[in-house]
Amino acid sequence: MPGTVLLQLSTHDRALLLRCALTQNAPRWVRAMWRGITHLGGTGPAILAAGLPWFACCSLHQASELALLSLACSHLLVQLTKRTVGRSRPAAVERFVTLVGEPDRFSFPSGHSTASMSVALSYALVFPGWTVPLLSLALLVGFSRICLRVHYPSDVIVGQLIAALTTLSIWALL
Repeated sequence: MPGTVLLQLSTHDRALLLRCALTQNAPRWVRAMWRGITHLGGTGPAILAAGLPWFACCSLHQASELALLSLACSHLLVQLTKRTVGRSRPAAVERFVTLVGEPDRFSFPSGHSTASMSVALSYALVFPGWTVPLLSLALLVGFSRICLRVHYPSDVIVGQLIAALTTLSIWALL
């Protein structure tokens, strides 16, 4: 029974990926736009967004502290999960070309999705007025990973859940 459920989930995951993924002949500006969005969840931008306000005072420092802790803890969980599960990236399974470089060979969960959600949610908790734009941007980063063919939808969703649980747990402890 569990094997059947996992097979059905995998089938739906694959179908959704194929429906959302850009084709190689998508307009150049569309591919460039999604690449730009996806890079916002990369290591450099995530660390910069989380750490730069550390040197400010008051609420910005508090948000930066939460973002850095959340980013570090969620990244550790993502890397442990990636190496434990060992799910191959869609390009290796589906035999198609990705539209952006793959940071490693493991797909589950999405590190970019986790990083962007960790930082966005951290700032949203401290600055509630910015919740909608911050979380929208984090969701777009996750969706870009599917559009660019480097992650299945479940990779993105689980990465964002790891980020949310990590950030909310740290927030509760601070």
